[in-house]
Amino acid sequence: MKQNLLLAFTFTCGIFCFSCHDKNESNQENTGTKDSVAVNTPDSAKAAAADCKVLAANARHIDSLILGASAMNKALAEQAINAFGAYASNCNDSMAPVFLLKAGQVAQSVMNVEKAKSFFNTCITDFPQYKNRGAAMFLLARLYDEPKMLNNEAEAKKLYEQIVKEYPKTVWAQDAKAAIQNLGKSDEDLIKEFMKKNGVSKENS
Repeated sequence: MKQNLLLAFTFTCGIFCFSCHDKNESNQENTGTKDSVAVNTPDSAKAAAADCKVLAANARHIDSLILGASAMNKALAEQAINAFGAYASNCNDSMAPVFLLKAGQVAQSVMNVEKAKSFFNTCITDFPQYKNRGAAMFLLARLYDEPKMLNNEAEAKKLYEQIVKEYPKTVWAQDAKAAIQNLGKSDEDLIKEFMKKNGVSKENS
């Protein structure tokens, strides 16, 4: 909700998508595979690891295309969603939640709301120790908060409050508190508050 008036929050939505990977995480990205790979079958494990290398290379390639693109288009978005989603689904390592977050943001950017919701939910649920889990929660809350997306302020509020409770000393908590204060307010209400706070009169606007 209030997309144009909450630009202060949007930097949080863009920090992770299309960014360079943490070196330590990148070094670990091919070390893990899904639990379905049998421990007693090293050949299967090796094959899964090789698949993850291919999926990682493809995901990185698409990520670089997005970085170089002047704008997101649906074709590139679909490639990114598929590549990031494939890696996250098949490779259970430190980069899986990163690609889930990226996939969710790309899906959101092209208004594929249900896919964005699914990616964010998976990131939150399957990777409770992920250092940027609060970001995934905030992005999911924003989906619920936006009238043109999920349009459910009650669910948005639950997530905002959860962020404040679980990550009280983070930027996500600060943004969540501000978002809670704006729940239920119209764009006109927010414009009036903004103008009053900044000493701007209608005549000067």
